[in-house]
Amino acid sequence: MQRTVGAHLTFTTVPHTRVAMAIAVARNPGFETFEEELVVTADGERLAPRELLDGHGGRFHTLELEEPAHVEVSYSARVEGRGEPEPVDEMELIRYVRPSRYAESDRLLPSSYATFGTLGGLELVRAVRDWVSSHLSYVSGSSRGTDGAVETLLHRRGVCRDFAHLAIALLRAKDVPARLAAVYAPGLEPMDFHAVAEAYVEGEWHVIDPTGLAPRASMLRITAGRDSADTAFLSTVGGRLTLKRLSVSAEADSLPSEDPAGLVRLA
Repeated sequence: MQRTVGAHLTFTTVPHTRVAMAIAVARNPGFETFEEELVVTADGERLAPRELLDGHGGRFHTLELEEPAHVEVSYSARVEGRGEPEPVDEMELIRYVRPSRYAESDRLLPSSYATFGTLGGLELVRAVRDWVSSHLSYVSGSSRGTDGAVETLLHRRGVCRDFAHLAIALLRAKDVPARLAAVYAPGLEPMDFHAVAEAYVEGEWHVIDPTGLAPRASMLRITAGRDSADTAFLSTVGGRLTLKRLSVSAEADSLPSEDPAGLVRLA
């Protein structure tokens, strides 16, 4: 399968701003073809961002801007084939079962046990996916950037990251390691960056998407972490920015059929 993805960002900054961007496809070994280009300009002058390696093949690109600037970022990639699964890290199986900022599994432990009883493993993962999908409404703009899984459960609505956070929290509450992945998702409508959950079952990390908005087999990982605090596509480390424009594209030469109960791992 060949996938062509891209993102274009425009933003302005105040003096002394450091920017971190997570928009590049995760570069794990195994792809047959991997071509990409990243172009960044500040007030029309081309810059060379630093690339920092993150876990799970993810890469962050950083900029340090001493003066106020109008920044344009253009990223494109063409990828063919699938990446190899990363080796399982036992420390991650501990880290990803703990509560985190947006996946408060400790607060949802009673709810998870009351809802899913003695279910475990793959049966639990499928039950959580189905429950979140059927009990939440996807409503664009309905959640705040500070809302976590508890708020999502109370309001019963949200966007992709809210669906993923709730699924992750419910799984962690029953000791299933779970994490959030930011992805490019061919077939997604409306097109944007997409967030899904990954759960460790059957000896591998498998992706679950309670929104059901795109086929999982065509998704491309950008980065992954405990929750969206680790995977934001654009953030500052000092200073401030204002996002002016964002457009995302993701296409596949053929979209696979989607079986929500099937096991799928991210490329």
